[in-house]
Amino acid sequence: MFEAVILDVDGTLLDSVDLHALAWYEALVKFGHDVSLERARSQIGKGGDKLIPMFLSADEQRDHGKELEDWRGKRFKSEYLPLLRPFSAVPDLLRRVHEAGLHVAVGSSAKSDELETYLEIAGIADLIDVKASSEDADRSKPSADIFEVVLQKLDMQGPDAVAIGDTPYDAEAAVKAKITPVGVLSGGFTEASLRQAGCVTVYAGPAALFAGFAQSVIVTP
Repeated sequence: MFEAVILDVDGTLLDSVDLHALAWYEALVKFGHDVSLERARSQIGKGGDKLIPMFLSADEQRDHGKELEDWRGKRFKSEYLPLLRPFSAVPDLLRRVHEAGLHVAVGSSAKSDELETYLEIAGIADLIDVKASSEDADRSKPSADIFEVVLQKLDMQGPDAVAIGDTPYDAEAAVKAKITPVGVLSGGFTEASLRQAGCVTVYAGPAALFAGFAQSVIVTP
């Protein structure tokens, strides 16, 4: 039924959502914005191009938007990157996808250098056929651009692929690209929010999907 599985990374393969939320929260507060950690966390899954406008006016973006984003990036790398850990069964899941005869791709709102590091941390760099980051697309999730880049690299159409992600923004982007979205709860978003965004089914995390792979929508029409 499907020919490829496209995976998000942060919150889907890596336990990183809270760490990213902290870095964004600290950056916003440092530059004078009264934002709660909870509100910052609710936007994780978007790239900086979509996240920053949620908190900064157009004038503020011109004044210090790039400086804020650069500070966030340095803060994450220095304080939080060493704390990143993959969820259990991630390499097992990707190997199982390959064994089923499907291509494995990642489409992430992370920057390209960050994405490479994340794949190494997850122990899956050698299991990825195609990858796309925020720098491959004009707009990050929930726009469809990143997934459309992956499809172009795979030489496939949207209905040929399943996208696995932890946020409503992953699901929204997949739907726009005509890709079937599958959700995981490992990023902290609710099952209701994932289904509302378009997920056809939701799993607790990568290990649960691995355990139920033979009965999943990925291989069962």
